[in-house]
Amino acid sequence: MKELYMVLTAILAFFITSISGRWLIPWLKKLSFGQTILDIGPRWHKSKEGTPTMGGILFIPAIVVCCAVGFFVLLWTGDLQQGPAVNFSLWGGVLMALGFGLIGFLDDYIKVVKKRNLGLTEKEKLILQILVAAVYLLVGTLTGGLTTVMIVPFFGPVDFGWFFYPAAIFLIVGFVNAVNLTDGIDGLCSTATLVFAVTGMLISAFISNLGGQILSVALAGGCMGFLVWNFHPAKVFMGDTGSLFLGGMVCAIAFSMGMPIFLLLMGILYVIETGSVILQVLAVKTIKRRIFKMTPIHHSFEMSGYSEIKIVLLFSLIQLVGCVVAALGYYFAM
Repeated sequence: MKELYMVLTAILAFFITSISGRWLIPWLKKLSFGQTILDIGPRWHKSKEGTPTMGGILFIPAIVVCCAVGFFVLLWTGDLQQGPAVNFSLWGGVLMALGFGLIGFLDDYIKVVKKRNLGLTEKEKLILQILVAAVYLLVGTLTGGLTTVMIVPFFGPVDFGWFFYPAAIFLIVGFVNAVNLTDGIDGLCSTATLVFAVTGMLISAFISNLGGQILSVALAGGCMGFLVWNFHPAKVFMGDTGSLFLGGMVCAIAFSMGMPIFLLLMGILYVIETGSVILQVLAVKTIKRRIFKMTPIHHSFEMSGYSEIKIVLLFSLIQLVGCVVAALGYYFAM
């Protein structure tokens, strides 16, 4: 029966997100919360200038509300037994994602309202992100909802001891920013995160991890609802408000299942996008030339003549392959 409730939770998140766009997108336009397209981007993106941003406000409330609905419905039916692990994996994860979403909102607000194109400085964002990740880990440790044991793909559970904490902060901050980098063309970040969420839903259901399952179904529904407005040609962009929140949710799902290392597989597209930026910077500094036409790498594909829809389909397939490998990695590890 709980599987039915999970499906209904995803459907509810989809409808809340998709329907809210009918009112919130015109409201964002009225407030002149339009995207400014930087000159360093592809020149054809200039046509998107003025498209409302901060679209994360469409799916963030829907995902949070549906996490609460899923939690209390399962609690009421007796399918969910409260405990430190369940409470932290769900509510700790939601609060961490909201913390990152707030950082993104501040960044968007400075860009759009204060007219400072770069928003928060890199140092400011990094400090705030490390703080959110550190608080998440501290609370999880103090409440007993988090352990230093992580499952290694194809190998099994390993206790990382004190090394868990710096490694976890690195993973969380790194992946939150990697998800943010993926948000560069219409529908890409939403679709890639949908693939991640569906995989998280299946794995958490297989291991009977209800905290991770609730997070996953709510995230999947929110992403599907947002794609109604964000798929090419996008009527709204999620902005840093949305992409940093999604990054927090992605990390919360992985940690809720004790599988943060699996982010490297389930989030393979985020890794590729970030890796392309790092390689480009290293190449320019060392050999004084670019190895990609433009980074993140989805822009390189654009400049090679691929349409945005083809890029989304191709890159989502890559994400799916990584998720399948992750599922196999878990199967053989356990």
